[in-house]
This record gives sequence, C-alpha cells and structure tokens, in this order.
Amino acid sequence: MRLTCKQAAALLSQGLDRKLSPWERTRLRLHLLACDACRNFVKQIEFIRRAIRRVADRG
Repeated sequence: MRLTCKQAAALLSQGLDRKLSPWERTRLRLHLLACDACRNFVKQIEFIRRAIRRVADRG
C-alpha cells in the first residue's frame, strides 16, 4: 500500500519523537523516492532542526 503525502508527513513527524518500525521506514523511503514535495519537506525539517540546535548551543 502506497503512502499519501499526508501519511508520509505524519510518519516524518512521528520519526522525530520515536523510532519508526522497519515497515514504516521502508514505506517512507519508497514514497520519498517518488515524491519531490516530500523530499523538500524533509530538507525543511532538517534545516529547522539544525537551526534550533545552533540556537540552543549558543544559549
């Protein structure tokens, strides 16, 4: 069963708080191979996480 972008975004968000199961990771990887929009979303999440870490390190 193929993930929708909404489901992929939910898994990406959940993956910040918990370890995804092997099945979830596989489904997410397959979706990301085919979806430019979700790959861009991943880049945005990573950028925000790096920015937050830098701010936290300074404070």
